[in-house]
Amino acid sequence: MIDPEIDFVVKTHRDRAKGYLDNPQKTEGLLKKAILKAKNNKGTLADAWEKLQLFFDLVQAYTKGEYRNVAPSTILSIIGAILYFVSPLDLVPDFLVGLGILDDAAVISFTLKKLSAEIEEFKNWKSPLA
Repeated sequence: MIDPEIDFVVKTHRDRAKGYLDNPQKTEGLLKKAILKAKNNKGTLADAWEKLQLFFDLVQAYTKGEYRNVAPSTILSIIGAILYFVSPLDLVPDFLVGLGILDDAAVISFTLKKLSAEIEEFKNWKSPLA
């Protein structure tokens, strides 16, 4: 998958993410699904595992009002990436064991790359001594 394709996918899911931005219960439900899927695919996710955990933490902190030093467009992009991750029907369907999670990992990595400065600020806020 090349970057323009990933960018299109992220933008499409980011539009769906708007329904989650101001709805903590809906966002919490999404995170529960995503965390379960991530745990079930930890080995396959490899490098994307830690990135995904950072996304979960940032969305949770934002939703709870603990961390707001991030643009709403960033949260929308991250929620969009999480929506793509939990969707069983994406570019490479999840039922294709071993392959279905690879496109999810690519979307997560692409999103992280595009938002790296804000993600790094959150990471420093979360672990100031790290």
